[in-house]
Amino acid sequence: MRFDAAVLRSYQSRFAVEEVLLAAGPAEDEVLVKIAGCGMCRTDLAVRRSAGRSPLPAVLGHEGAGVVVETGGPHTGLSDGDHVVLSFDSCGHCRNCMAAAPAYCDSFAALNLFGGRQENAARFTDAAGAELAPRWFGQSAFATYAMVPARNAVRVDPALPVELLGPLGCGFLTGAGAVFNSFAAGPGETLAVFGAGAVGLAAVMAATASGVVTVAVDRHPQRLALAERFGAIPLHATSPGLPARIRELTDDGAHYALDTTAVPRLINDALQALRPKGHLGLVARLNTTLPIEPGALDRGRTLAHICEGDAVPGLLIPRLTGLWQAGRFPFDELIRTYPLTDINEAERDCEEGRVVKPVLLPS
Repeated sequence: MRFDAAVLRSYQSRFAVEEVLLAAGPAEDEVLVKIAGCGMCRTDLAVRRSAGRSPLPAVLGHEGAGVVVETGGPHTGLSDGDHVVLSFDSCGHCRNCMAAAPAYCDSFAALNLFGGRQENAARFTDAAGAELAPRWFGQSAFATYAMVPARNAVRVDPALPVELLGPLGCGFLTGAGAVFNSFAAGPGETLAVFGAGAVGLAAVMAATASGVVTVAVDRHPQRLALAERFGAIPLHATSPGLPARIRELTDDGAHYALDTTAVPRLINDALQALRPKGHLGLVARLNTTLPIEPGALDRGRTLAHICEGDAVPGLLIPRLTGLWQAGRFPFDELIRTYPLTDINEAERDCEEGRVVKPVLLPS
């Protein structure tokens, strides 16, 4: 079949919407999904800075959602017409996958970031027959259609606005999952969120839904205003004595902190804002050495990386849609939609902070 997709041909070039070819239907563990919408995540854009490790040319996009149009058989657990949210890929049989920790799959980097599943990879080509990189995050959803492993797809209520649901598979899943899973934060506990982008604001919404007192730190006034609307106490990132101010607002220190910025100064501020035995989770990849200031890890404070919100997508995505239906997780207020043909405008707006979560609509 032939369909349109946004292809990135070099690390410096713009995306180009081209016709691509898929030479065969689903294998026995796959489903073909007509994409209704796909969120743009900063991980997609980080390919440009991957130092050649992410293969190109490629179709990116890993926050897809849409409708199943063909399956590899009944054992996929899905049927034609099912509405699905697509999430990250995992092998399903390593020790961590078997322990309900698919985000820590032994093959996570290979499957999602650096080449994808090699089976049947050559069937995905451009219009001239030149091979494209294997699926990005098991999806390559900046396209009209995506062929995905069935384990990546989570069935959702068809009454939901499927074109807006894709970010629940990664960005919003990561922020909310950090609160619900990694921290298991509950009523009366306190959280400091550093960076009020898509991940940080999802954490704020999840914390508010959990009865957690939250402080949100950012340098953009409009994002702090959003955080305040979703229930957080806003603090500008350049506020004097930031850790002390957070400790004051959280009754002598936050139980938890979440950093989405990867800025060493803010990470140290986050550590110093914690109470004894407090926990800081990092979700953004560090690109430099992280110096820890003296005393920042004293008194039982801990620091750990969080991948994909420690989520099992099939469990967390329905929880998030249920909270949205109850008016307690208004993720749709963070979304601006763009036609797929405007993908370069969406990237520019994302990089310049003019939009929290772009979602691309193929048609």
